[in-house]
Amino acid sequence: MSATKHHQRGATTAEFALSAVIFFTVLFFVIELARVVYVWNTLQEVTRRAAYAAAVSDFSNPAVMDSVRQAAILRDSSGLLPLGDPVTDAHIRIDYLALTRNANGSLAMTPIPTASLPACPARVHINCIANPNGSSCIRFVRARLCAPGTDCDEVRYRPFFPLTGLSHALPTATTISKAESLGYQPGNTLCP
Repeated sequence: MSATKHHQRGATTAEFALSAVIFFTVLFFVIELARVVYVWNTLQEVTRRAAYAAAVSDFSNPAVMDSVRQAAILRDSSGLLPLGDPVTDAHIRIDYLALTRNANGSLAMTPIPTASLPACPARVHINCIANPNGSSCIRFVRARLCAPGTDCDEVRYRPFFPLTGLSHALPTATTISKAESLGYQPGNTLCP
């Protein structure tokens, strides 16, 4: 074998190694970018599913609300959103809103604190008949993506491939839905 052929073979190996590094870097970046787009689009669907399900589910039953959150992230048990790390069912915050009248006569959506929520769906039904703009009449349901244990702080994106440099806050996906039955069925017994 001549020295020229041997030299050529070494150059081909070096060119292939350099090309492979560039190719795989671009490939991982494209995969990560596709995942970013998937997560951003899926988060809005997650909050839409959570708000709709909460609008027709018994808010006073913790097991029912856990299943609403789990179904919203496309699961039937606790865990991560598929391909959506770090988002879990714990990141889904469901708030109940009253439509209260301000001093100037305008209406405003006001969050009802958890401690002030009526005890059961039947009580909400009675409260809304008595005063549709009262602070204990649930008129809307809001679902948001929030960091667990915070006052709805942003959730940071966690890349599959940390070397891509994609690190940012996930969008605060929010959906507000009109409260429907909230789990109330005619004939339900009235709670205290």
